[in-house]
Amino acid sequence: MLFSHYIKPMKKGIPKTELVVVVDDVRSVFNVGSFFRTSDAVGVSKIYLGGCTPTPVDRFNRPRKDLAKTALGSEQIIPWEYVKDIKKLLLNLKKEGYKILALELSERAIDYKKAKLTAKNILVVGNEVDGVDKNILSLADEIIQIPMKGKKESLNVGVSYGIAAYRLLDK
Repeated sequence: MLFSHYIKPMKKGIPKTELVVVVDDVRSVFNVGSFFRTSDAVGVSKIYLGGCTPTPVDRFNRPRKDLAKTALGSEQIIPWEYVKDIKKLLLNLKKEGYKILALELSERAIDYKKAKLTAKNILVVGNEVDGVDKNILSLADEIIQIPMKGKKESLNVGVSYGIAAYRLLDK
């Protein structure tokens, strides 16, 4: 099943530095709503959803009230698409000149503030517990992480995405 929605044009157009977001296997409908709301705020051009990630509409193409509660209408503004094969999507976008950044804890990761963007970029976020799938992580041009100063090793995926997206597009 493939869903693709584009309801309204972006208010301010696509920024000079394009950022596309890939959300893979994020289970929480509330996190997904948060991705939409943050994406609208920072000027993301499109969201791809994959794996078990909930979409803004159910299998009968009816709007999901639980997602809309968090997204507050941004799910009707940001273009989105459900993709069955995230790896294939990323390989195709890479051929189109997109740089792939993965937000993940890894020995290869650099501080998110040091990420180098190109004109066309993808930010991949993954599952709340397991993170970005290793097969997807292997495609990343850069792996970025948010340094933690407390005792916990990570933040909620929606919070992490918000921090990273603002920083990446605020350069």
